[in-house]
Amino acid sequence: MLMQKRLENMEPRRGAAAVELAILAPLLCMLFVMAIDYSRIFYFTMVVTNCARSGAIYGMQNYTAANDQTAIAYAAKLDANNLNAAQLTVTSSTDSGTTPTYVIVTVTYPFATLSNFPGIASSTTISRTIRMSVTPFIPLG
Repeated sequence: MLMQKRLENMEPRRGAAAVELAILAPLLCMLFVMAIDYSRIFYFTMVVTNCARSGAIYGMQNYTAANDQTAIAYAAKLDANNLNAAQLTVTSSTDSGTTPTYVIVTVTYPFATLSNFPGIASSTTISRTIRMSVTPFIPLG
């Protein structure tokens, strides 16, 4: 009985939910777009890391492969699934000339965000370096 009397005395709140949604919708949309950009940079970082690893794996096969920069770049760019391979920069080097012990592959990619919010960089460069030891050639027999 007391509860029914309180409900009768309350003023109607028509449209309150619509006003609250109108106030919060821009903030929620901004947070959603920022979360998408944050996820994209992690995804592209993983792809760039895998590209550098693929190039280094190709270069570690033997001394000849370690010194073949064109083939290392090709092997690295093959692993760039959703990236624009033309924007992917691959550099490789070794620690010595004819019989290297390490191959070093660096892959860089320019990343651009979907949105331009104040305080958040609209572009950055993702760079990963992988260093692997070269397998020495051991003749059989």
